[in-house]
Amino acid sequence: MNISVHARHMDATEALREYAEEKVARFPKFYDNIQSIEVIMDMEAGQPTAEIIVQASQKHTFVAHHREQDMYACLDQCIDKIVQQLRRHKDKVRDRQGRPHADILAEVAEEATEAAEDME
Repeated sequence: MNISVHARHMDATEALREYAEEKVARFPKFYDNIQSIEVIMDMEAGQPTAEIIVQASQKHTFVAHHREQDMYACLDQCIDKIVQQLRRHKDKVRDRQGRPHADILAEVAEEATEAAEDME
């Protein structure tokens, strides 16, 4: 997983860069197939703006923007938005997969044995 932190129209301090890297490094806890994360900090019209772009496998891209008075608050809000998106996507993928085949086969075998016992 590649993490890149960029600053546009401003000088980002080392503490701010480390804060961003530390926070986004926890994203794989919410979704395993993350390939790259890009954090962009910008100063637009004198107001800090943060943008996070997460590239996941199978061409899934998650994006969050936020503008606020404090860059740390911007990053926190973007991270919350991305975490929501990752959780929603993971739930959607999990619901589509269905039950494992071993569980279905075991259930069918139990029903067959119960039916055979009832016949006796």
